[in-house]
Amino acid sequence: MGRFSIRYGDHVTRARLDGRPVVALESTIVSHGLPRPDNLRVAREIEQTVRDNGAVPATIGMIGGELVVGLDDAQIEHLAGADGVAKLSVRDLALGAATGADGATTVAATSAVAAAAGIGVFATGGLGGVHREASTTFDESADLTTLARTPIVVVCAGVKSILDVGATLERLETLGVAVAGYGTRRFPGFFVTDGGHDVDWQLDSPAQVAAVMQAREDHGVGAGALVLGNPLPADEQLDRELHDRTLAEGLGLLARDGITGKAVTPFLLSHFHSSTEGRSLEVNVRIILRNAALAAQIAAAATPAHTALGFSLPA
Repeated sequence: MGRFSIRYGDHVTRARLDGRPVVALESTIVSHGLPRPDNLRVAREIEQTVRDNGAVPATIGMIGGELVVGLDDAQIEHLAGADGVAKLSVRDLALGAATGADGATTVAATSAVAAAAGIGVFATGGLGGVHREASTTFDESADLTTLARTPIVVVCAGVKSILDVGATLERLETLGVAVAGYGTRRFPGFFVTDGGHDVDWQLDSPAQVAAVMQAREDHGVGAGALVLGNPLPADEQLDRELHDRTLAEGLGLLARDGITGKAVTPFLLSHFHSSTEGRSLEVNVRIILRNAALAAQIAAAATPAHTALGFSLPA
């Protein structure tokens, strides 16, 4: 686990002193993941959802080269509205710090910083993963290798269906990252409830997830993350036929226009947004709010027995 120079927001410092449960939140959804002005409204809704479910939100990002665990509202507003906000994975953190950048942390960077800060639970929308055509492009998200060495629970709706879900699960297995479904043995597919693949483990309550966290600590096993796939209820997913048609169209456009690498995911997400007349955005927001609620419930369940979540301040 890395060591980072971190400044804590006042509300997170108070939570640390009081031993209250804290949930880490990423900032890329604020700066890069959602269109303006929805991004700022949703960022505030995510934080409020964490509070409503018994925990303290700690949105992580970089302001002027300084890593902040627990951005305040003005800082979140800045990242939501500023142009040129850097997208920071773990490899970018030192570069951003040295150049005084404003930056938003990805799943990988948020996980690493949260774990270094002693935060045990992180809520996001969907993981990055292995891209389609990765056998020729070698395009694979840094989320996967970072999670292999980061002891944190990541509450997510699986990986985006625009990725190669099966290959992503294979890589997670190879990397030693534990995967479980919340209330299901099927891995969710982000916009859709069922991503088409089984998982080996099912956990059914926040208390059960907290027990896994405690067992990991008691037995000293598992340096990597627990990826908890929290599927949307079937009646809240994006219409399956619309989803499949939109995905097929988007993949065809990628091939036609020769779009590759980092441009693939934003292109496909934008295509989903326009082709579904905003319905995919509504689903995206439902996903992150549901995951924030569950993460807060897990952190609250874990805190009494899991003292690392209560944060002892260094002497």
